[in-house]
Amino acid sequence: MIRLVDIAARLGVSVMTVSKALRDQPDVAATTRARIKQTAQEMGYVPDSTALGLRFGTTRLFGLVIPATTNPIFGRIVLAIEERAHELGYDVLLMHTQNLIGREETCLRRLLSRRVDGIFVAPVYRMESDARIYRELQTSKTPVVLLGAPAACCSQFVSVQGDDRAASFAATQHLLQLGHQRIAYFAGPMPAIWAQERFEGYRRAHRDVGREVDDRLVFHAGSTIEDGVKAALQFVNEKCDATAVMAVNDLVAVGCANTLLQQGLRIPQDLSLVGFGNILLAEHFRIPLTTVRQPKFRLGSAAMDLMLQLLRGENAESHRLPTELIIRASTAASRPA
Repeated sequence: MIRLVDIAARLGVSVMTVSKALRDQPDVAATTRARIKQTAQEMGYVPDSTALGLRFGTTRLFGLVIPATTNPIFGRIVLAIEERAHELGYDVLLMHTQNLIGREETCLRRLLSRRVDGIFVAPVYRMESDARIYRELQTSKTPVVLLGAPAACCSQFVSVQGDDRAASFAATQHLLQLGHQRIAYFAGPMPAIWAQERFEGYRRAHRDVGREVDDRLVFHAGSTIEDGVKAALQFVNEKCDATAVMAVNDLVAVGCANTLLQQGLRIPQDLSLVGFGNILLAEHFRIPLTTVRQPKFRLGSAAMDLMLQLLRGENAESHRLPTELIIRASTAASRPA
């Protein structure tokens, strides 16, 4: 391994001069800095990031904790955070929780042990209003930015999220304006705040036109394609006479659509369908899905902006980013009774 002393010996300068030049200190002449950097590159010198961290009190590392990269919503968020981190000279340690509380605790404690400069985390939602791991994070003084709505157990941290309630309201309103009187809802995991907010948007849109939600039209799905399949089979078996379905996300909507089509129903002629998220599959599904476009890349960029504010010791405020309803072929006017 090439050391500073090796570069200094090659050039006939002091180790201190080499160190200052590689850190762009102004008291080293520009020509000398350039010569030292060129020689360091030719010799294959790589700085010891651990040693630098101990010396300057920063590891130049961020922790990023998400449920799984298989969830297409997180792909663009991760890309945005990693791109900005790269530009700023940081590396990112990516960890997956699989939506398991115990695994989330392990991931966060490992990141704390690595002395990361900041942590981005999509929380694992739980029913309890307190979680020891989030109290540990607060005690550690490590800057934390939540990716998504904060639950009671982590509400002390700043967050960035899409406006799920308003988006779900707009999507439901779209179906109501098409004349749909009975709109089924395939709900997500209820401990998840984002799932609660999307359901509340659906309820508010009905109340806005003087209606109450029929509980028989609400089906507890989940968040995967398989969950959508199961909910759709229950929907068909119960013959609830709905003319439209709103799904909590695009994966559930795709599972629902596949099942309904296999049952001989036509979309949108027999049943309109709306998703949420605007993942790539939604646009390229055999019946392109009407859905809500979440600002995934902008969400990641906004999360990095908040992190930089925290690192500078500034007051940072949580953000809700606007969403957009994308109307495609899966919705149409309600069929005559």
